[in-house]
Parts: sequence; C-alpha cells; structure tokens
Amino acid sequence: MIEKGQVYKCEICGNVVEVIAAGGGTLVCCGAPMELQGEEK
Repeated sequence: MIEKGQVYKCEICGNVVEVIAAGGGTLVCCGAPMELQGEEK
C-alpha cells in the first residue's frame, strides 16, 4: 500500500519520487514498477 512520505526509485533510470498524496495504484517508471526505498527485500 502506498503511503504519504514513502520514497520510490526507478531501478532502470534512477528517478526518485516522494509520495505527497496517496491515491492507490502502482508507481511505474520506464515500464516497470518503482521500488520502495528503505525497506528490506
């Protein structure tokens, strides 16, 4: 679940985004889901 304040990174191009308003869905960049940062894999 996407939450306000989370940070996501695109593993392909390196774009980084911070969620300022959660609306659901999946964050996608370069055709692939973005990875949540600061979470153990």
